[in-house]
Amino acid sequence: MILVDTNVLMYAAGAEHPHKAPSVAFLERVASGEIDAVIDAEVLQEILHRYRALDRWGDALRVFDLARTIFPVVLPVTEEALVRAAALLDAHPRLMARDGVHAAVALENGLAGICSFDTDFDVIDALERIAP
Repeated sequence: MILVDTNVLMYAAGAEHPHKAPSVAFLERVASGEIDAVIDAEVLQEILHRYRALDRWGDALRVFDLARTIFPVVLPVTEEALVRAAALLDAHPRLMARDGVHAAVALENGLAGICSFDTDFDVIDALERIAP
């Protein structure tokens, strides 16, 4: 099982971009059950945050609902995951906080990797980044 990063959902839902088609194809494979994947609560928060900041609340709700439909399992961001995220961020100064949270949730739950276009995850040896 893998964790899916927010950028995959947002590229799939967004305007034409080189990452759009691979994101849509990947999410279709998840929806069909071909790929075993989950999201964490931080993904849903990021969707709400980003679209609200862009003043695109209708898109926020649409992508939020799509994410919850495709990913019926939403992993919690626990205190243990946040402690692990802090350790990851301390060990990797260029890693962004949200990426540290996603990585920590994946590691805490024994996931095989994270699907993302974000190469910042590549610094975490214990976690494989999978491009859509």
